[in-house]
Amino acid sequence: QVQLVESGGGLVQPGGSLRLSCVANGRIVSIYRTGWYRQAPGKQRELVAAITSSTNYADSVKGRFTISRDNAKRMVYLQMNSLKPEDTAVYYCNADLTPSAGTRRNYWGQGIQVTVSS
Repeated sequence: QVQLVESGGGLVQPGGSLRLSCVANGRIVSIYRTGWYRQAPGKQRELVAAITSSTNYADSVKGRFTISRDNAKRMVYLQMNSLKPEDTAVYYCNADLTPSAGTRRNYWGQGIQVTVSS
């Protein structure tokens, strides 16, 4: 069974930084695309950043957030700098992958809270 497990969230002051991590546990054949999404109260879930052989970012985080991954460790990271109150949300790790027992599909982590407040 494949699970995505996030860590690194919490409370930070405006202008501060946080680094989110996500590990893909389980028996996995291939990981194609990984990304971070977020959902603020009363809003739809939105893409923050994604990585394949290239990266793409939401306009609202360009220049402040950086997505990276370590394929050997099955980790994906989101470095968040210059955080703003509007970045407050539950952040979700997402992966498009093929498990050893099953077919290729999307997986989601359980979500982790990021709160930017003074």
